[in-house]
Amino acid sequence: MLLILCNVILITSCGSKEQNPDPVGEQVVSRVATLPYYKEATFTPHWFSKESDSLNDFHSIPDFTFINQIGDTITQDFYKDKIYITDFFFTVCPGICPAMTKNMNRLQNEFLEDEEVLLLSHSVTPDYDKPAVLLEYAQRKDVNVKKWNLVTGDKNLIYDLGRNQYFVEEDLGTTKDVNDFLHTENFILIDKNKHIRGIYNGLNKASVNQLIADVKTLQAE
Repeated sequence: MLLILCNVILITSCGSKEQNPDPVGEQVVSRVATLPYYKEATFTPHWFSKESDSLNDFHSIPDFTFINQIGDTITQDFYKDKIYITDFFFTVCPGICPAMTKNMNRLQNEFLEDEEVLLLSHSVTPDYDKPAVLLEYAQRKDVNVKKWNLVTGDKNLIYDLGRNQYFVEEDLGTTKDVNDFLHTENFILIDKNKHIRGIYNGLNKASVNQLIADVKTLQAE
């Protein structure tokens, strides 16, 4: 009975959100010539040159170890000297996750031949989303393992990374722990030095367009 109730709670918390259409005929370009840096949940922009000494101790994503959909161990080394886009999902989510995955798939296709750009999706239900489950999901969603890792692993690490390192949730001032379900539509852009350079609504096509433009700006810095 408890398991059924938990599943109902998960499904209820995963309701669909309305997606905004692409602006008709609009060519999206980056808003700035250089992207800002971010270090906390308010996403207040900080502006530095890439040679600035201030970046030496600026917030960056710490090391991690996960298992991906084909059973490979994925660490920060996989993303060394790469730009990557990350999000948080779970395979049985009936609402926002399929739309997010569709937009991540669009990003995969956009940068499929670009070795500088990778994708990383974390399961927020790692006890269920074992590698075999992730592999079946990846096959259904046309995930290319060379470009896009779906990862599972220690729940505490995943939730800590999401809330305290990537700052994907928008519940400012709310204290949560691993027992509070992590669910967010945000995509986060990370540069080659593990710094956060942007946050985007993964359900909003215009926001994803902006993300694509910002990746190209980041590559040109």
